[in-house]
Amino acid sequence: MGRKWNNIKEKKAQKDKNTSRIYAKFGREIYVAAKKGEPDPESNQALKAVLDRAKTYSVPKHIIDKAIDKAKGNVEETFDELRYEGFGPAGSMIIVDALTNNVNRTASDVRAAFGKNGGNMGQSGSVSYLFDDLCVFGIKGFSEDEVLEWMLEAEIDVEEIELQDDTLIITAPFEQFHSVRDTLEQNGVETFEIAERNLAAQSELKLSDDDMQTFEQLIDALEELEDVQNVYHNVDE
Repeated sequence: MGRKWNNIKEKKAQKDKNTSRIYAKFGREIYVAAKKGEPDPESNQALKAVLDRAKTYSVPKHIIDKAIDKAKGNVEETFDELRYEGFGPAGSMIIVDALTNNVNRTASDVRAAFGKNGGNMGQSGSVSYLFDDLCVFGIKGFSEDEVLEWMLEAEIDVEEIELQDDTLIITAPFEQFHSVRDTLEQNGVETFEIAERNLAAQSELKLSDDDMQTFEQLIDALEELEDVQNVYHNVDE
C-alpha cells in the first residue's frame, strides 16, 4: 500500500526539542487514562497503551508516577476529549484532537490558530471520513515474515507490514491496538520504536512551496496549543 508515516517519524525526530510540552501532554493523558479505570496498567488497557507510547518518547518515570499518583489522590479534574476538523491552504485537510478542562478556551484557541494561519474550521465530520483510524507499531530485530505469521496465528487483520529503513512498521485498524501489542510482546518484542494511534489520510495532497510554508505555520500553531494532543493531516511532506 505504500503508506508514509512521515508525521510519526517527524514527531519522534523532534521529541528532544519540545520535551517539556510533550511531557505535559503525556502527563495529562496518563492522568485521564488512570482516572477512567484502575491506576494500574496491568488492569487498565487504556493506561497501558498510553504508557507504551510514553516510553517511545522517553517520558521520565517521575512524570509518569506524578500523573498516576494524582489520579489516585482526591484531586478531581475533569477533562473532555474533543476533535476539531478544518482546512488549510489549497484545501488541505486537518484533524485536531484535544484534551481540555476548559472547552470554551480550547475551541477559541483552535479557531484562532486556523484563522491566523491561512486555514478555517470545518463542521464535525467534514474531513474525518477521508481518514482511516489505525494503530501503528514500529519494532526492530524481527522480519516481516515472522511478524506476519504471529498476526495470522492471532487472527489479527493487519493492514500492512513494511520495513522502513531499519524499523518494521505494523499497521492495523485502531480497534486492534491491544491485540497487536499483546501479540508482539508475547513473541518476544520488548521495546517499541513506535506505538501510536494515527489517523491516516486515504490520499495525500502535494502543496506548492508557498502553500507548504503556510501549512507548516498552521500545523506548528496548532501543535503548540496547550490542550492539543495530536494533529493529523493529508499533506505529502
